[in-house]
Amino acid sequence: MEKKLLPTNAPDFKTGHLHVITLVLYLLGMLSLSSCTDECETTVTYTTQEPVLLKRSDLVAAVKSEPGKALATTGKIYAKDQYVFVNELYKGIHVINNSNPAAPKNIAFINIPGNVDMAIRDNILYADAGPDLLALDISDPARVTVKNHTLNLFPTFTFTGTAGNPQASDLLTVGYTTRIVTESRPADCGSSGSGGFIDFVQNDTRNFASAASLNKSAGSTGTGGSMARFTITGDYLYAVNTSSIQVVNITQPASPVRGSNIPTSWNTETIFPYQDKLFLGTSSGMLIYDNSQPQQPKFISAISHFFGCDPVVVDGNFAYVTVRNGTECRTGNNINQLEVIDISTIQNPRRIKTYTMQNPHGLGIDRETLFLCEGDYGLKVFDAQNVLTIDQHKLAHFKDIHAFDVIPLGNTLLAVGNDGLYQYDYSDPKNMKFLSKIPVTKAQ
Repeated sequence: MEKKLLPTNAPDFKTGHLHVITLVLYLLGMLSLSSCTDECETTVTYTTQEPVLLKRSDLVAAVKSEPGKALATTGKIYAKDQYVFVNELYKGIHVINNSNPAAPKNIAFINIPGNVDMAIRDNILYADAGPDLLALDISDPARVTVKNHTLNLFPTFTFTGTAGNPQASDLLTVGYTTRIVTESRPADCGSSGSGGFIDFVQNDTRNFASAASLNKSAGSTGTGGSMARFTITGDYLYAVNTSSIQVVNITQPASPVRGSNIPTSWNTETIFPYQDKLFLGTSSGMLIYDNSQPQQPKFISAISHFFGCDPVVVDGNFAYVTVRNGTECRTGNNINQLEVIDISTIQNPRRIKTYTMQNPHGLGIDRETLFLCEGDYGLKVFDAQNVLTIDQHKLAHFKDIHAFDVIPLGNTLLAVGNDGLYQYDYSDPKNMKFLSKIPVTKAQ
């Protein structure tokens, strides 16, 4: 703690004349206080997040296909067959026909209150809706139908009512609205300082968490981004909550069955499947689970890092982890880095290299080409053939875009940011070519 010292010319408060001055100032202060106790007020401005509530009985009725519309915000991304799916936070999912990546077409919007994450098996899309899980038939994206509604799979987000309003227990939290409030409040004229106070509102970002997982399991599944909270391997859907993995049996895709809930460490954010393992990103490190018995994943090992946001991708004997600072990560550390973890001995993962970055977000890897999102600093591309010299082999840096997640799809890269969805041809990683952009259009 910093020790505050008086300057050398500070008055000596032991002298008699200063005692008199102090007494006079005290009496004047008391008179001032007595004259304004009933009149003094202060103006405070603060930001608050207010829950958007919906009756559970109205939830399924609200789920419907609408004509394609402009992207207002961007969230998680997912690719399946010729389609790309882009979440609009708490609102639903944009469906984009990507048969021609150079000319993608926004063909539909699936309205899903409270939606943040998604995954697809065959023609069934699994989407969260507040605390619930929906299974939607998307054979025709312009006419989706709800096939199954699983209640309270994510009970953290159930709104359980308020004091004096027991009927509110029928309501679900399906989103949040941010409001800036300025108001006048009574103030104590005699107190020190401005008489105001600070309202602290904790942003719940457990849903914001997305991780480019090229799913090599059997069955017709899609590919998620590196910050995904949902993933599918074989006949199971896995959804990470703040401190657990929720297992869902999807042997019958249209009729998912709730399975085990596997405890994890606090603040689990992302999940990435690789072979028979699940790699979890948490705010304090990476967790590895054995998935050879898919109905009951078992913890193998973990490796910690500085407190911060943490997506993970894996290829061969190496896991790649980004750690960044930021308020949503609840960290005061100014840590922005890429970590390379040796997982050749899965019971003992070892950090073998750390690279300083600017503000790393999501990432992806394909055939030793590493794609790294740097938020406001754009998208970087590296040759990762030698994991110990990645920083010496930067292939490209697209500085004029915002990027927070990517999905490599063979030769086409999807990159999503606050300003839109970008696509690049990376068949030649040293000479990547811009293909298209679907911009975010802010409401006027």
